[in-house]
Amino acid sequence: MVNALERAAETADIAVDDIDRVLLNEAAPVIGDVAMETITETVITESTMIGHDPSTPGGNGLGTGTIVDIATKPEDHPDAESYIVVVSEEIDFAAAAETINDWADRGMDIQGAIVQKDDAVLINNRIDREIPIVDEVSRIEEIPLGQPAAVEVAAQGSGRTIDQLSNPYGLATLFDLSSEETQKIIPVSRALVGNKSAVVIKTPAGDVEERTIPAGSLTIIGEGGNSISVDIDQGADEIMEQVEGMWPIDDIRGERGSNIGGMLSRAREQMAEITGQAIEEINIRDVMAVDTLVPQAVEGSVASEHSMETAVGLAAMVKTSELPMQQIADELEDRLGIEVSIQGVEANMAILGSLTTPGTDVPFAILDMGGGSTDAAYINDGKEITSVHLAGAGDMVTMLIDSELGLDDREIAEGIKKYPVAKAETLFSIRHEDGTVTFLDEPVAAETFGQVVLLKGDGQLEPIGVDASVEKIRRTRRQAKEKVFVRNAKRALRQTTPTENIRYHSFVVMVGRSALDFEIPEMISDALAEYGIVCGRGNIRADIGPRNAVATGLCLSYVGSQSDLAGTIPDGLATEVGWTQLTGDGGS
Repeated sequence: MVNALERAAETADIAVDDIDRVLLNEAAPVIGDVAMETITETVITESTMIGHDPSTPGGNGLGTGTIVDIATKPEDHPDAESYIVVVSEEIDFAAAAETINDWADRGMDIQGAIVQKDDAVLINNRIDREIPIVDEVSRIEEIPLGQPAAVEVAAQGSGRTIDQLSNPYGLATLFDLSSEETQKIIPVSRALVGNKSAVVIKTPAGDVEERTIPAGSLTIIGEGGNSISVDIDQGADEIMEQVEGMWPIDDIRGERGSNIGGMLSRAREQMAEITGQAIEEINIRDVMAVDTLVPQAVEGSVASEHSMETAVGLAAMVKTSELPMQQIADELEDRLGIEVSIQGVEANMAILGSLTTPGTDVPFAILDMGGGSTDAAYINDGKEITSVHLAGAGDMVTMLIDSELGLDDREIAEGIKKYPVAKAETLFSIRHEDGTVTFLDEPVAAETFGQVVLLKGDGQLEPIGVDASVEKIRRTRRQAKEKVFVRNAKRALRQTTPTENIRYHSFVVMVGRSALDFEIPEMISDALAEYGIVCGRGNIRADIGPRNAVATGLCLSYVGSQSDLAGTIPDGLATEVGWTQLTGDGGS
């Protein structure tokens, strides 16, 4: 708090000593945590694969055969119908091509090649027969020799991708698999969809150990003591249906020994550390679940392949009794030498600050969208306020973008969430998300050319190094925001009405950090338009946009409590006190 106050004073170009009073809002502490729980797991018991899709494979077509090392002698190999040769980095491409031609002249049917270096095209240009060649296989020493394998390369320039190895029934045909084996090979074929080249190797039973991790379950406990259990693998819709059906919630517990159980335990421990309370006294009051896809490492892969697996993203809201706010105020007062007072409840202050938005009046609702939670409050004609705190907001969107695009970089994911993307197609032009093209007066930086970039404003282009199209990035970003913000907005508004019907609301003002987003407010407004609700960004004090609602409310509440109207203001809510009374004649 002290650091924040010092930074604020520096921004305002004043000294901390110049401050007469510090106002705090009273709020029950909450922690929003997010985690990803995989529903399905990649399990491969009798196969391994290479599907890393190098940029320049050689040849084309489909080849099957027994894997042999090209550095050995032809007579060392079993009498097989056909062969797939492995070429390590110690073998020169010219020598490899010469050996393949020699073996073919000896009557050996060479159906394909797996190469460690980037030599596929060079080898293909020097052999007498065109075969599929996959190169750039870094861990080639892990390929099991003497096992049946299939190599497929799509024809160069055709715009096509492989079709046999990405089809589970194609794999079943090539390796003579049973229906049970075909079911287990599905993650392999799924991981290879869209590739222009791939290798699949059938290994001895037991070479790749099968393992299964339970997805876990949630037990939702209502305030009346009733409870219900829901398995994570039933998906987000079922989880949220049970959560809303048990609302209001007293606690949510995760199954011991599962990822979700560990996540909820960590959240409780964090809150216990903050408040000094026992873990048993801390409850999970809400979760938000979202269906998504995450890249899972394929068990048995040779080149770090991943398969996109179904998962559930979860955000949890941890709540305990109120923090000792007076102790905090006293400590802050001692350290600063400034009078510190607790002025009002957070939801009341947010409502009051939002009322400085031109065109607003009671009754209305606010949506306060931050990083960890989505909060809503409603004030009726009698100035009675109902509020709710729900799990899931900006941090959860960042997590979904990070996982679905396989970034493993939260900073890049945060940038994709906050800014539009474009493609630097030429040195002097960029193509935007909507397909329009902007021509530039100056050439783009060398590291930006041909890259997907973030448009940060003021002409700043930041390459993000993501191997995905602009269309896919935009689609992933918007779907994540819709799953979290739009759904949570509807949920919050429904729970702040006496009728639990969104149509009860007429006016909604969006405030908070995420209300500054370039597309979230429009997405929510569009979703609420079908209910006849007027919804838009707040403009606090008619000047500073959707931020600062609580701080403004604290100031208004204080001014109101010092005025002749103080006795008429219920619960410190200074709605009758105009903003001009606080600012004076043009003051601040």
